[in-house]
Amino acid sequence: MPTRPEDETRLMRRISVTNNISLDGVMQSPMSAEEDDRGGFTLGGWAVGAGADPELQAEMGAGMSRNGAMLFGHRTYDGMAAFWPHQSDGNPFTEHLNRTEKFVVSRDPSLEFDWQNSTLVAGEAVQTVAELKASAGGDLSILGSGELVRALASAGLIDEYVLIVHPLLLGCGQRMFDGVRQDLTLLSSLTTATGITLARYAPR
Repeated sequence: MPTRPEDETRLMRRISVTNNISLDGVMQSPMSAEEDDRGGFTLGGWAVGAGADPELQAEMGAGMSRNGAMLFGHRTYDGMAAFWPHQSDGNPFTEHLNRTEKFVVSRDPSLEFDWQNSTLVAGEAVQTVAELKASAGGDLSILGSGELVRALASAGLIDEYVLIVHPLLLGCGQRMFDGVRQDLTLLSSLTTATGITLARYAPR
């Protein structure tokens, strides 16, 4: 039987992005001052309070239960690999990250990784991720990785954005969508008692 176009679409991995952003679109260094201070950014740690939001944590926990792999830019991967494999506090996010398959996009073909279940995807991001997206396997989730997100968004390779929008303006810092022009459709939204909005968007 011939393959229908919709069947071909289902064979493609989906790529989703989940990131904390401020109301003015900043994604830089949400969890600590040391996370990313490029450009003299001194406001790191602005999203730490989200960890005490039970509604948000319940939604994020539901997302963690879905099967799939993770896709990282090299800088974000290095930061997470330096922290999460060494945690022993029983945090379910630690277990999830350790056991999940991880792909790391980098132009450097000589990189080697110690974090379990990590695979290098070497080359230019748009080309290599397009090939990965077309391969067999689970869907791909991106955390952080601003440079990678912008490259893939501009190339039309992102299928969904899950944005954790915090009710604050930072006025400076790296913005998630700088240089990206894209029309989006709102799929769902939830605003918690703390004023954080979890919004899911798909490119039109």
